[in-house]
Amino acid sequence: MLAFSDLWSPVRLTLELATITTIVLLLIGTPVAWWLARSKWRWKEAVAAVLALPLVLPPTVLGFYLLLALGPYGPGGWIGSIVGLRSLAFTFEGLVIGSVVYSMPFVVQPIRNAFEAFGDRPLEVAATLRAPPWDSFWSVAVPLARPGFLTGAVLGFAHTVGEFGVVLMIGGNIPGETKVLSVAIYDYVETLQWAQAHILAAGMLAFSFIVILSVMVLEKRLGRAGE
Repeated sequence: MLAFSDLWSPVRLTLELATITTIVLLLIGTPVAWWLARSKWRWKEAVAAVLALPLVLPPTVLGFYLLLALGPYGPGGWIGSIVGLRSLAFTFEGLVIGSVVYSMPFVVQPIRNAFEAFGDRPLEVAATLRAPPWDSFWSVAVPLARPGFLTGAVLGFAHTVGEFGVVLMIGGNIPGETKVLSVAIYDYVETLQWAQAHILAAGMLAFSFIVILSVMVLEKRLGRAGE
């Protein structure tokens, strides 16, 4: 018999994880994308390549190194001891950190592309009007880069919802703590609970379609508005 609470718990946890991760990514990714778009440093593309590693690294490889970093003998052990934990591995906080690292390129790259698309001219005009750099950023750069922010937020949220390998490596399968949607589907399939797996998998399929359609429509409408 299907229990709604058993199905809702991983969905709620996944939505909570994706929301927090997206907010953190926008806060961290915006200055990083701005620096990558505006900096003249010769090695900035090396930094961009490091940030883009999750695009090509197998999730288990990234998850393994994150597990070492978040474990009791890594920085996560020291941070965890401050709040009374043995480490940040197999905790919701650890999942947030891992998700931020794993989804970083999906947020940074669209925002960087949006910053680069409008060039130097709008900021030069703002400077001639004696606008401070901080004011130029918020009143000129951010509005012009709105399509990148929206695309990055949608892709970051969706990628976090769908991640599996990394969250399984660093979070395990703890109900109510680290058992997110993708892990729950795997667990149901492994225990031959096909009905529960069908419900969650169908929901993920519908969600993925809606995300892809939304990004396509969003980019099309914003492209028309910018013409």
